[in-house]
Amino acid sequence: MKHRRTAVSAPSSSSPSSRRRHAKSVIGGALLASAAALGAAALVTRSRARKAERAHPPRGRFVEIDGVRVHYLERGDGPVVVLLHGNGAMVEDYEISGVLDLAARDHRVIAFDRPGFGYTDRPRNQLWTPTAQAELLHRALTQLGIKRPIVVGHSWGTLVALALALEHPTDVGGLVLLSGYYFPTARADVVLLSPPAIPIVGDVMRYTISPLIGRLSAPKLIRKIFSPAPVTRRFAAEFPVELMLRPSQIRASAADTALMIPAAEAISKRLGELVMPIAIMAGEEDEIVDVARQSERLHKELPASELRLVAGTGHMVHHMSPRDVVDLIRHTERRASERDADLPKAAE
Repeated sequence: MKHRRTAVSAPSSSSPSSRRRHAKSVIGGALLASAAALGAAALVTRSRARKAERAHPPRGRFVEIDGVRVHYLERGDGPVVVLLHGNGAMVEDYEISGVLDLAARDHRVIAFDRPGFGYTDRPRNQLWTPTAQAELLHRALTQLGIKRPIVVGHSWGTLVALALALEHPTDVGGLVLLSGYYFPTARADVVLLSPPAIPIVGDVMRYTISPLIGRLSAPKLIRKIFSPAPVTRRFAAEFPVELMLRPSQIRASAADTALMIPAAEAISKRLGELVMPIAIMAGEEDEIVDVARQSERLHKELPASELRLVAGTGHMVHHMSPRDVVDLIRHTERRASERDADLPKAAE
């Protein structure tokens, strides 16, 4: 009697259970490799940030407001001028432009690092709208004994200057607004540049890919903000780009970008409350902000304001025409002094 032999084969390597185990192994390895790569990138980013801070330590003083350290540069004597920088910048921007030292020849000039920029803190438990930033800086000015300064804002800093004037109109002598954004408009950069401000996801981005992307895109961005004029030699040589690419400052910049449109919406509704002398300046060929829809419109809505447009100049008008900016500051200070002198007469 013949017996049939039944061959018992080992489970095929292509069986469903085997494929699942293989997939899990691949995914697990990929996740470990990704985690290791992200960790390494974060260490490199942290190291570069510390190196940048050693190369560019704080050069000014600090005033502390409820545990928030505010960094500022101070120069000169005389009527007070306060300088507020734009998004991504810091006090060095006004120093490199020459505005700080030119104005300090006959004024006491205070240039602040806004919250999260340079060496001013930006606690995460606060939504740092222009109004919140203005409140912090108003308290800093009060602590420094400064009354009724001329407040100069560039770009995003114009929103803070306006908020300061709206919330504390008797404490602001006048405004000089440079290349500002005053009315809400659709902006592609808000969508592109805001993600690093998103909790968790943004934290990962700021310590990994965002500094790399920023480092690669910085030269083109800097050319664009100066266009059509060339980047000044001093800015190219002295502006601390690596400070700008620290994770903390990337978060501040992204958050300010995300807040820009709603902030302009809120502030534009209150423009009629402004009563102090206001001067507006912009480059006619600004590629960052539409001059007709922003500076020219603001001038129309504030009939008592003065508007100066600079030909052949883009967004960085204070770098291309620093003497014109300082002349406008002096002019606004004179208008503020005349207005203050007339107030007692009007009250009689």
